[in-house]
Amino acid sequence: MNDRIRAREIRVIDDEGGQLGVMQPFEALKIAREKGLDLVEISPTADPPVCKITDYGKYLYQANKKAHEQRKSSRGSALKEVKFRPATAEHDYQVRKNQIIRFLGEGHKVRAMIFHRGREMAHQEVGRAKMTRLLGEIVEHGQIETMPRMEGNVLVALLAPKKGAGAPAKA
Repeated sequence: MNDRIRAREIRVIDDEGGQLGVMQPFEALKIAREKGLDLVEISPTADPPVCKITDYGKYLYQANKKAHEQRKSSRGSALKEVKFRPATAEHDYQVRKNQIIRFLGEGHKVRAMIFHRGREMAHQEVGRAKMTRLLGEIVEHGQIETMPRMEGNVLVALLAPKKGAGAPAKA
């Protein structure tokens, strides 16, 4: 900024975005001071470095705003977990299924888990039947990323939103 620019020659852009050409830093600084603005180095790695005549506070504000927008748009989808038991009642099953559909619609990945405890481990087919039913009912809302598999006493399946059906705009 201003006197800190050490390059011999710089490419200068005025406050309206027009190019003033390549010149010495002291000439550009003189033009900036006449307009009551600052000379800000925009691209120090370019050859020659690019500087812009602008208000430094406004430049910082816009750079911060741009960085915030990039962070906001780059947030990855979260992994949501929905837990069942082999003996989960019908209404509870429907509530959890609707949660999974909502999560997939929002663009999140979902880990569906069926926990087996005690004697339920001897009848894993009950949990597998419930998982198969669940996967069959949500097939139009998402795709199966990993097929159901036992991890200890938990039957786990990973679901992802359908490709091309991106997250809808929030109301």
